[in-house]
Amino acid sequence: MKNIAIVTGGSRGIGAATAKLLAKSGVDVYISYQSDKESAEAVVAVCLSEGVRAHAVQADVGRREDVARLFSTCDEALGPSNILINNAGIVGEAGKLVDLKPEVLQHVFEVNLFGAVYCCQEAIKRMAKSRGGNGGSIVNISSMAAKFGSPNEYIHYAASKGALDSMTIGLAKEVGPEGIRVNAIHSGTADTDIHERSGNPDRPAMVASINPLGRVARPEEIAEAAVWLALEKSSYTNGAIMPVTGGM
Repeated sequence: MKNIAIVTGGSRGIGAATAKLLAKSGVDVYISYQSDKESAEAVVAVCLSEGVRAHAVQADVGRREDVARLFSTCDEALGPSNILINNAGIVGEAGKLVDLKPEVLQHVFEVNLFGAVYCCQEAIKRMAKSRGGNGGSIVNISSMAAKFGSPNEYIHYAASKGALDSMTIGLAKEVGPEGIRVNAIHSGTADTDIHERSGNPDRPAMVASINPLGRVARPEEIAEAAVWLALEKSSYTNGAIMPVTGGM
């Protein structure tokens, strides 16, 4: 059976690296992007150069109707997906919890948690054996912030990822009998533009200074773990939350 993967937030950073590595592994790739169409098309071009099928579609995973469209258009273009990489995520504004704006809190949970839930629901409808599927694999890109709490910076973000971890564990038990594995990655800080876009551009350098390996992650290093969890080499791994943090 041909592997078909949906990668949310696939135009930049960890999502882009994961999409490219999946394509290199022979997986057809369907990526979503929020607004950066040019970067998404560049990722698709790299995937196509690996000899697989690849497409990109604009979708806000925090909107239920966008997620439904993401999966239905993938059905039409490539076929039903049997791999889901829940990568789309935002950190929101950095600061203390007491100053957190309600709209920032809501948006972070809409994207990081609700969006992942919506995507899992659509994926299960296609993967579950009881619904005519052949099983599959879901990988949630979480964060070490879920463990450490990110005080004075991103408690709201950490809380959304902690909820994602709980969902990963529960869902792995719920849909394992349907032939679906669900795992997550506790990603360390990576060399992407996510912190710059949230107004905290110095954070990667700060993390590098205290990391046992003396640096932040390359997106490709997180992608390697995501692809391993997605494919059959990890066939007995289910409900795991894998740290890829450089030892933090």
